[in-house]
Amino acid sequence: MKTFTLPRIKARHRRIWALIKENRFRLYLSIVSSILVAATTGATALLIKNVIDDIFIAKDAAMLWKLPYVVIILFLVRGVGLYGQEYFMSYVGLNIIKSLRDSLYDRIQDLPLAFFQRMKTGVLMSRVTNDVALIRSMVSDAVKAAFRDFFTIIGLTVVIFYRDWKLALIAIIILPAAFFPVFEFGQRVRRFTTRGQEAMADLFAFLHETFAGAKIVKAFGMESHEKKRFFKKNLRLFDFEIQAVVAKALSPAIMELLAGVGIAFIIWYGGKSVFEGTSTLGTFSSFIGAVLMLYDPVKKISRVNNAIQEGLAAADRIFDVLETESDIRDPERPVTLTPGPHSVTFKDVSFTYAGVDTPVLKNINLDVAAGEILALVGMSGGGKTSLVNLIPRFFDVGGGAVLIDGIDIRHAAVVSLRSQIAIVTQEPILFNDTVRNNIAYGNPDATTEAVENAARSAYAYDFVQTFPNKFDTTIGELGSRLSGGEKQRICIARALLKDAPILILDEATSSLDAESEKLVQMALENLMRGRTTFVIAHRLSTIAYAHRIIVIAGGRIVEEGRHDDLMSRRGEYFKLYQMQFANEIQEELNPAG
Repeated sequence: MKTFTLPRIKARHRRIWALIKENRFRLYLSIVSSILVAATTGATALLIKNVIDDIFIAKDAAMLWKLPYVVIILFLVRGVGLYGQEYFMSYVGLNIIKSLRDSLYDRIQDLPLAFFQRMKTGVLMSRVTNDVALIRSMVSDAVKAAFRDFFTIIGLTVVIFYRDWKLALIAIIILPAAFFPVFEFGQRVRRFTTRGQEAMADLFAFLHETFAGAKIVKAFGMESHEKKRFFKKNLRLFDFEIQAVVAKALSPAIMELLAGVGIAFIIWYGGKSVFEGTSTLGTFSSFIGAVLMLYDPVKKISRVNNAIQEGLAAADRIFDVLETESDIRDPERPVTLTPGPHSVTFKDVSFTYAGVDTPVLKNINLDVAAGEILALVGMSGGGKTSLVNLIPRFFDVGGGAVLIDGIDIRHAAVVSLRSQIAIVTQEPILFNDTVRNNIAYGNPDATTEAVENAARSAYAYDFVQTFPNKFDTTIGELGSRLSGGEKQRICIARALLKDAPILILDEATSSLDAESEKLVQMALENLMRGRTTFVIAHRLSTIAYAHRIIVIAGGRIVEEGRHDDLMSRRGEYFKLYQMQFANEIQEELNPAG
């Protein structure tokens, strides 16, 4: 396991470095700025000797006039360096975050429906927001600090060796010991950060679920239950965060102790040299000032390492998504499906969901002629939705083939295939945008006239005209400002405007009241006209217009025919009909009561 994982992680880190190098111009400017900051820090340590020996001890008046100007220029240059370092490195970090977010969203949108069924929405949101932010901290803050501290350490090391090489050797000996807690606690930080990020993603998923289901939570009086669940998940996140804090806090604390030991010895040894006359007070003060400045960036290395470890942990989670491959791919030489009426054929089709042992569909053979309306009925879980989901390749068949006009859909370009299909689902999916943009979704270049004609055919035009801004009215998140019937008619208008020759209606009227259902059914009749249509219906009364009805049970087609034929056979369809219309059937069989 380790021999496989380690190279992959290293490759991921190289990809982040490649993103940094894409911004190399600003990166170089940031490095130059870091060198300016380091040089002015070293120069400040050097000036301490002049201040003490030339001004306070030798009482050099000329130096007293010159030195303030030097200090002003020095700190002006330092200020320019600090600004450049902050701006250019932050620009690099933000640009990398933008690239990562773009890549993440691009990859997520290209992944198949199975991925979204497997991953929680909140977890994906956490990847795009929280995890990417940690990488920004690593790039902008940690890399910036690493450059600054690296050059500062080099500059100050030169200063202390220039002032007193013997004393410098003593100061440098302690540095290797100071790096031990950096690496030791850095691994712990990464481990606890990874767990904390997973807990944060779980919390995101929980919040998305409970906020979206707020109506059900309140209807069932489960507010207290959900509060307890939240408190428990939040406590778990808190525990991981505290463990990471402890690991991060111990590293600088131990480094402080080691630095204190080194500085204490330098004070004793350097003070002894001043007493003996082998060193001046100014030289020693300059040296001890440089050492104190030197230990500060060394101690900061632990914080830099902690930020890097957190960023690398987040990078692993991000690249888990970026490296996920879609199993719905275009062939090397894809066929383009031409617009027009299409026949659809299922040839020995079998299908099983990933991670499930039992097949959902078993040896389905079905021919649907161009322009035919086919109704699919059966008990829940029988495989109706799974069957129609194979047509637009939301999933690929496990065995057999789905053909459009005799062409295996796996040989067609996915974009070409899906351009031939329109879908209206039981749950209307709308976006927080205008009525116009929701109807024109998938056909953004549609004219105003085309949008309005689609609305008229879907029996949506009249109620849209009552809105304050008519077609330019924003309908709220998931169409929250519309009734159920209004939402569905907007969805039908959207499908009408797409004008696709193959239509899938997945229980499009099952959640509506009688009045709304009647209007939606009228709109659907306009939509189905001339199209090859697959209608999944729960209410059998809504499929009287179907050219053919198939009954699916246990993943197989168990009956096929028109309504009257199926009723006369008294098979599965008859049983379904009895279940829904028991009273009416009883009256027909026993008219005398």
